[in-house]
Amino acid sequence: MIPASFDYVRAGSVDEAIGLLSEHGEDAKLLAGGHSLLPLMKLRLAQPAMLIDIGRLRELSYVKEEKEYVAVGALTRHHDIAQSPVALASAPVLAHVAGQIGDPQVRHRGTIGGSISHGDPASDLPAVLLALGGTLVVQGPNGRREIDAKDFFLSFFEVALTPEEVLVEVRVPRSSGQWGFEKLTKRAQDWAIVGAVAVKTSDGVGVGLINMGPVPLRASAVEAAVTSGAKAIDAAQLAGEGTDPAADFNGSVAYRQHVAKVLVRRALEKVGV
Repeated sequence: MIPASFDYVRAGSVDEAIGLLSEHGEDAKLLAGGHSLLPLMKLRLAQPAMLIDIGRLRELSYVKEEKEYVAVGALTRHHDIAQSPVALASAPVLAHVAGQIGDPQVRHRGTIGGSISHGDPASDLPAVLLALGGTLVVQGPNGRREIDAKDFFLSFFEVALTPEEVLVEVRVPRSSGQWGFEKLTKRAQDWAIVGAVAVKTSDGVGVGLINMGPVPLRASAVEAAVTSGAKAIDAAQLAGEGTDPAADFNGSVAYRQHVAKVLVRRALEKVGV
């Protein structure tokens, strides 16, 4: 299909992008890799009057190691994260999952910031951020602020960005320890029918769920059970608590909750639970 008509401008800096967002308000959308926004525009499920292209802001493309965390610029492409020596050493689960997204074309164009800002509960990276206890850095007219990943995803395709703000950086605690990533798909490049991420951190084990509700979810009941000493097979039985998966041609609610238990158990076993 053909998108509705729109105006287009290429921002030369983050500050310029914020100024344009402030000027045009909710009629404007940011364009980075385009893999999330453009399909919606073609279906006319999104009809922005103004597209602000930030895809060439190279200052937002990096993976670097700080004292306590790994910082990833919002415009860093999935392929670059998957190949980053810093990510491979200090955030290996992030590097691995980035390397599993879509196909090579998607990984070479899609960005971590675009994927996260889209707020799709079927996306892989938000679950990784939740499991790791990541932080999102956003910038607006009043400067920068930090948002915990658990507070970033508000509802279906809605995140805690105001219309004038830009996601500029993703931060995840350094974690070179054990992790597990499990995803059920029809084809390798498809969105997950159900997925699970488990990571051993300094605080215990974090577990994120993919496509188990209207927002990316953290499996808090599973984490609490593991902290209390439960083994993987027992803790995984709590994977369905607090979830609200959709029923569609890929599976019923009961089917998805069953699959979640299986995938969480497998992911937990990989971290030694």
